[in-house]
Amino acid sequence: MRSFRIACHFLAGLLLAGLAVSVDASGLPAAFTAALKQAGIPLDHVAVVVQPLDAVAPVLSHNAGAALNPASVMKLVTSFAALDQLGPAYHWTTDVWANGPIADGVLKGDLVIKGHGDPTLALERVWLLQRALRARGVRHIDGNLVLDLSHFELPPIDPGAFDGEPFALYNAAPGALVANFNATTLRLKPEGEQVLIVPDIALPGVTLTSRLVLTDSAACNGWRDALTPSIPDSERLELVVSGRYARGCGEQAWTLNLFEPAATFDFIFRGLWAESGGTLTGATLPGMAPATEPLLKFASEPLTDALTRLNKHSNNLMTRNLFLTLGAERYGAPATLEKGARAVREILARRGVPTRKLVLENGTGLSRIERISADALNQLLRAAYNSPLFAEFESALPIVARDGTLKRRFNGSAVSGSAHLKTGSLRDVSALAGYVYTVNGQRVSLVMLIYHANARRSEAAQRALLEWAHTTPHGLQPFRAQAPAAEGR
Repeated sequence: MRSFRIACHFLAGLLLAGLAVSVDASGLPAAFTAALKQAGIPLDHVAVVVQPLDAVAPVLSHNAGAALNPASVMKLVTSFAALDQLGPAYHWTTDVWANGPIADGVLKGDLVIKGHGDPTLALERVWLLQRALRARGVRHIDGNLVLDLSHFELPPIDPGAFDGEPFALYNAAPGALVANFNATTLRLKPEGEQVLIVPDIALPGVTLTSRLVLTDSAACNGWRDALTPSIPDSERLELVVSGRYARGCGEQAWTLNLFEPAATFDFIFRGLWAESGGTLTGATLPGMAPATEPLLKFASEPLTDALTRLNKHSNNLMTRNLFLTLGAERYGAPATLEKGARAVREILARRGVPTRKLVLENGTGLSRIERISADALNQLLRAAYNSPLFAEFESALPIVARDGTLKRRFNGSAVSGSAHLKTGSLRDVSALAGYVYTVNGQRVSLVMLIYHANARRSEAAQRALLEWAHTTPHGLQPFRAQAPAAEGR
């Protein structure tokens, strides 16, 4: 009987240590490696780390030191650095000057706007900025609109250089003045035998030419893929749309990255100003803001709100502006990519996150050269967990099968609703990193990076790893008494 009790205690110890689980020769969960094999993804193209947040060592670690492309999981790096340096209440400002007298609602002179990289200026925020301007007595502008873009210093950016998709919103360039995420929305409307193209906001000087062929099909699946936008002459502001459009689609909204940020800001500012009954008689010109106190300092949403939109929807433009902002705040304006990278590396190093293998280009993961190891990402997740700002960091991440980029992934899985994870996807990359809640009340950090031509076939393997992390005991009781003092928050 005593031998039986000893054997039972030994097996229980194995379970608590996370060792008595189905693993293969690599030490990884068997269901996980089987799914990778089925997808045709070799183990040497995969990096994995899983570690209870109150443990001193990972329960899984495979290729943890390999520097791999993390795709949009790199947004965790920029987000953590931003929370650490700027704080959750940080806000950008967009400053406005009236360069002339204001009388009877008329500004006799130029309206000057200087941007500081606010990435949250959605349509409604621009409307609120204009409302604040009207509250200061400006309803009509008898002068020019002068835009000061000097807070950012950027090289020329070709939005199609990354993947040949210059009109895709994820390729939108950063800018000191950015409105509505640089998005222009067009309405497609069948009328007779034609398809009309009508912009949501007036685009003065821009010609919209429809070469769409209207078909009588009732099916409307994949209608965007059947459209081809082009700007045939860079000297003329003409957008030509070709392709086929099914009558059954009815009216559809199509959102594109059409213009440079300053041009999009100009169209949106003028369009909303006119809709509210305002007039603006002059041209739009580049310039410098005066050295006087502005008439209006319009504050953005707080950083925590921006991070939620940035991470849950993996917004590249917001991340690029945040990356540049970090450089400007740490080393002074104008913001540059080099300053942003230097700021991020210094912040991570100060928090104990290894940076030797870290390669930064724009902080978004929308890059062919950005690299980080699974070990460094795991250390970052643990540093965030031990930070007073952990709640803000974790809550900005998508929840499995609930919202953001994970809303339609892993539905029906045991881990549904029990993990906050950042996703990453490029042509040859599939990645996940974040926090998983286990069935026995633990939190574990989890990182999975795949860099292979079959990366897009990895969802079954990701599900297997997540379910293993969620359902397997990982060596610690759900209370924290066993954790060393250095691990406490």
